[in-house]
Amino acid sequence: MDKYSVEIVSKVKNENEGYMEIKVQKLTQEQLNEMGVFGWPTWEKGVSRFEWSYDRVEECYFLEGEVTVETGDGKSISFGKGDFVIFPEGITCVWNIKKPVRKHYSFR
Repeated sequence: MDKYSVEIVSKVKNENEGYMEIKVQKLTQEQLNEMGVFGWPTWEKGVSRFEWSYDRVEECYFLEGEVTVETGDGKSISFGKGDFVIFPEGITCVWNIKKPVRKHYSFR
């Protein structure tokens, strides 16, 4: 069994790659420390709505906020404070920030 428990997985159809997954996880403080999350840069954004495309995988840990992301195939996934989210390379989505966001992030 994976040491990180996956709570939510949203599969997104991509014409070239098949299906991609946005993963939302709840990690322990120990797991976050092991990954060095609290040393990653932070990003903040107020209530807003915008399109975003990922040219690399992004891993992020939400310190504050509430977001619903809508994908091109009409699906949506929500996450916020305390969630660890992984966005796959190649996905395009619309961010709908409902409560101001502050997150640690890392691209790979």
